[in-house]
Amino acid sequence: MLSDTSSPVIKATLPVVGEHIEEIAKRFYKHMFEARPDLQDGLFNRGNQADGRQQQALAGSIAAFAGFLVDKPDQLPDHLLSRIAHKHVSLGLAPDQYQVVHDHLMWSIVDVLGDAVTPEVAAAWDEVYWLMANMLINKERGLYNAVHLSPETIWRTWRVARRIQETDDVVTFIVERTDERDVKPSLPGQYVTIKMKMHDGVHQPRQYSLTKADDGHHRQFAVKRVHGLPTPDGEMSNLLHNEVQEGDEVVLSAPFGDVVLEYTDRPVVLASAGIGITPMAGMLSHLVKSGSQRKVMLLHADDTPASFPLRAQVTEDLASLADGSLNTWFLEPNGSDSASSFKGFMDVNAMELPDDAEYYLCGPLPFLKSVRSALVARGVLARDIQYEVFGPDLWLADFQ
Repeated sequence: MLSDTSSPVIKATLPVVGEHIEEIAKRFYKHMFEARPDLQDGLFNRGNQADGRQQQALAGSIAAFAGFLVDKPDQLPDHLLSRIAHKHVSLGLAPDQYQVVHDHLMWSIVDVLGDAVTPEVAAAWDEVYWLMANMLINKERGLYNAVHLSPETIWRTWRVARRIQETDDVVTFIVERTDERDVKPSLPGQYVTIKMKMHDGVHQPRQYSLTKADDGHHRQFAVKRVHGLPTPDGEMSNLLHNEVQEGDEVVLSAPFGDVVLEYTDRPVVLASAGIGITPMAGMLSHLVKSGSQRKVMLLHADDTPASFPLRAQVTEDLASLADGSLNTWFLEPNGSDSASSFKGFMDVNAMELPDDAEYYLCGPLPFLKSVRSALVARGVLARDIQYEVFGPDLWLADFQ
């Protein structure tokens, strides 16, 4: 881990670096893209750049990793590294790109902190960077090898076989393979990256959870329209909603993602809000396909019954399970839902939760924080709660 020479330097400088880490990250991206505009074509999500989420995520991950090296030198932040590695391989990141990031990140540290970055300080933070980078490179190499692919070959062309208008602002795309190569199977809860050319000629990537278990020929994912064009944040969803039709071809990565349903006999509780239903739908589909006998509870919150995406699919899948149930919360219920429907925000304390259950959460950050906190307060172990964040992880709950 961190050398005896660098450890006291990092411990002494972590507070000041942490105080300025978001500004460092902001200048890093600006400096890198000015020098390497090609990196914005197909690799970086400019929607996350535009609203600052990517800068915050980079800042948080570096600070968390450095803190781990100082405070817990005998442990590895596996959860943090795994989440980053899965996202990287879904984008086709190559090992040599870590040197590019290093050069611009170190420039940014000096640019922000100035004379405080002595040669000793620079050497210590250089060591932190390469410790983290090499761990990620090794993890990513393992992920590529596991599916017998490389940064160049994770991409595959699919044809849109069907579009389903789930709600006013959610569309399901069912795509079929266009050649006879085997389809790399997905695990329950994983996502794929779609890469498309925007109207200005720049390719952009976005990740979407797979909502159905594989059949060897098709993949299925749902896209919620992000309103407010012409912002970068909504350009992909609006392009898919407005222009991609049945018969069109799209480019998708192999499936990745570290929030995966474990195959055990323990009860499982899935809690989602809004479009956070998508990985839960994928998990339910896999449970049905495997003939699972587990007790399964789906808890879902939404604005109205009409805005609940994939409701027909998940209801059918729950009915197919040996012991499946659905409870819903709506801000504006229509009065016709069953007794298992409640008004307002999700309240897990109103539920009789099964003993020794595994929990999977997905939804907006305030939802995740509220539900996870309530579960922990009820005595659920943190290790039994997994969560999926759409976009950069700005929470890093396992470090709190």
